[in-house]
Amino acid sequence: MGQRLAVMASAFVSPARLQDSPHADGRRERSRSSRTKIVAAMVDLVGQGDVDPSAARVAEVAGVGLRSVFRHFEDMEALYREMGEVIEGRVLPIILQTPAGATWKEKMVDMAVRRAAIFETILPYRISASIKRFQSPYLMQDYRRMVRLESQTIDAHLPRAIKADAPGARGLKVILSFQTWRLLRHDLDYSVQEAGKVVGRLLDDALAAMPED
Repeated sequence: MGQRLAVMASAFVSPARLQDSPHADGRRERSRSSRTKIVAAMVDLVGQGDVDPSAARVAEVAGVGLRSVFRHFEDMEALYREMGEVIEGRVLPIILQTPAGATWKEKMVDMAVRRAAIFETILPYRISASIKRFQSPYLMQDYRRMVRLESQTIDAHLPRAIKADAPGARGLKVILSFQTWRLLRHDLDYSVQEAGKVVGRLLDDALAAMPED
């Protein structure tokens, strides 16, 4: 399963596909165009590895003046919020899809494959937001919301007996969490293939020790 995780993560949506424009705000076309360019520049910079871009750098990439950035966004936190909405709009429908599989264990495996792909795509954006979340109540709240969502989408497919085994259920959530993928990919600098194999082995071993229902 680890190889499947790695292949899926490698082949999933690239950061470039996340640069689509945000929701139209009903203002004049010129204003909408500037706002779109600013958000797209932010998404592009973070996706390319600049996880803490300055407003000046965003303006430069967007091809607008620095004043334009703060005319559309009260501060950089507001721009981070808009970027988060763009990314979430792309991946949330996939996160919420019902996993495939006839048994709960098969569903966990399918969820692992899908999450590896999603986590690989959003990795720079989640890291970027994490840098700011300790200074931003909104970003901290959003972070905790996403952690709860990760947990809840696993709980929805666990049998009652597995939920009753709190350490076991929590272990599955750790294996399938973004933080585990971030640790492997970012902190330990493993390749997508190596990270996929680690998650696959951890999940296989955990599921083998659990009852079928």
